[in-house]
Order: sequence, then structure tokens, then C-alpha cells
Amino acid sequence: MKRRVFVMASAVAVLLSGCTSESEQAQTPELEARGTVLTTVQPTRQDLVNKISLAGKVTINPTFGIVAPGAGELRFTDRQPTTTPVVRDTWVASVWGGGAPRRVYIPEGSIMAGRLMADKSPVSKNMPIISAKHVGYGIVADIDSAQAYRISGAVKSIKAQIKNGPGPFNCEPIGTIAALPAGTLPEPEPDPTKQPAQNPSAPVSQEEPPTEGATGSDPTGLQVVCVAPAKTKLINGSDVTLDVITGRAEDALVLPVEAVAGSQGKGKVDLVIGEERRRKTIDVTLGISDGKVIEIKKGLQGNETIAVPGPNLPTPAPGEATK
Repeated sequence: MKRRVFVMASAVAVLLSGCTSESEQAQTPELEARGTVLTTVQPTRQDLVNKISLAGKVTINPTFGIVAPGAGELRFTDRQPTTTPVVRDTWVASVWGGGAPRRVYIPEGSIMAGRLMADKSPVSKNMPIISAKHVGYGIVADIDSAQAYRISGAVKSIKAQIKNGPGPFNCEPIGTIAALPAGTLPEPEPDPTKQPAQNPSAPVSQEEPPTEGATGSDPTGLQVVCVAPAKTKLINGSDVTLDVITGRAEDALVLPVEAVAGSQGKGKVDLVIGEERRRKTIDVTLGISDGKVIEIKKGLQGNETIAVPGPNLPTPAPGEATK
């Protein structure tokens, strides 16, 4: 009896094993080869605007930065800061490069707030070197580093809307898009050629009164500063929405941002080639982006097939210089 039960159990096991094997062979799908491109796009053309929305506030006497117009050695003028805004663009420093000076000005309606670098320091182009203050109301919006790279100091125009207040209106951008270190205002050196006034009651020239007790400007974070039209009613501390436009392109060749690797003008995309749909990574020149698509300025004709997602940029080994 036991032998008969054992034989029957063995037969059932063999039958089930055979069914399972045949079923697996019949139902296993054919998988695509590793690395096969499954999603692709083709470049398209459209008008493109690089616009960033920021949250800002109305601020009294906002600080902004002024940059070096070129590379060279920074030299400040002997002009002393004043407590009243200048009535015209005023020369406050020069950058000497190639044997010639390039002048640096603070704009009309502002006062010099501080030196961001020491006199005779070497500087590079677009490096913040002076802080200034716009006298009166301005609008300030803080930004993060990702937004700073999208703006890249190339603000074309700003539209502002005050919450429950005036707007939208054009807001004139001033200064650079960069965090500023603390600014200093050194005491003027005494002039040994000048004698003290003999008559203490004689009037003192008020053309450029020195700033007494000035400590310079405080450091700032990354920010955008703009000035509203003169007739716009502003209240300190009011919330403002800013639409910052940094670039426009008509009939631009674009790709989805997911199909492109890189930024700041240099990028890479993967072409899909042949019936075997193999990838080939090529270099492209990038333009502006609206966050959804990005302009391809050079590298593509417009009829290519592009893999999505784009190529992975290699991570350099520790100590290896990035090319």
C-alpha cells in the first residue's frame, strides 16, 4: 500500500513539473536589449521667453552691487561718500587693464555705500567691487543659486505687481545679481597741504559733505533689486510679485529640458541612429530656457531623433580636473 502511494505521488510531481516548465517557456516575453532607446523626441521651433517669478518686498534705501567693467587692477578715486544722492552718474573708481582705465560709476539717485575690495586689488570682469544704496523706495527679491544661474546677470525687463496695490508696472533693474560681502568706507587720509581754517565761523563747503561715522554696507544674499516709476505709490514692507524676463528668442530650435545635459551655454544630447537605435552623444550650444524647453543654438539641424532622458555627464574622479 505504501509503495502504491509513493508511486502515485511521484507521478503527480513529474506532471506538475512538466506543466510549469512548458508554461514558463510559452509566457516569457522577449526583453529589449540593455541600453535600447525607448523614448525619443525631435527638435521643434517656437518663440521662447525666459521668465522667472519672484516674491519681493518694498524696501527703503536698498543696497545693490556694481561690478568691474573688465579685468585689471582696481583703483578708487579720492572722492568721499556723501549723505545725499548724486544728481548724475558719478565716477568713483577705475579698473586698469591693458594700460588703460575703465571708469566705474554709481548711478544717479544713489549714494556710495562701501568698497567691496581693497584698493589696487586684482579683479575680473563682472566681479562686484562697490556697493551703493538707492535713496528712496525700491523693491528687493531674494533668489536661490539655481535662479541666479538662470538669470545670469542678464535681466532684460521686470514687471511688478504689489499685492492688493498698484501694478503691473515696469520696474527698472539696478545692480548685479550676486551676493555682496560687507562694504567698507575708509577714513579719508589727512592732506598735509591743507591748513585749518583761521576763521571758525567761516562757512564750510557743502558740495560733498563727508559721511561721518559711516560703517559701510552690510553683506547681502543673492537678490534682485529694481526701482518703480516715480509716481507709483509704495509702502515699505508691502509684498510684491516680480516677473523677471532675462531673454527672448523668436522661432528658436528647442528640446525638452529632460533631453539635454549641461547648462550655461554648453550641453550634450544623445542622437538615436539606425534601425538598431543606438545612442551617439554630441555637443550642442544652449540658449535660454523657460524651465520646460531649452534653446539649441548650435549642433542640431532640426530633423534629428533625440533620446530621452539625455546623456549622463561623467563624474570626475577625486582630484581630476574638469575639462
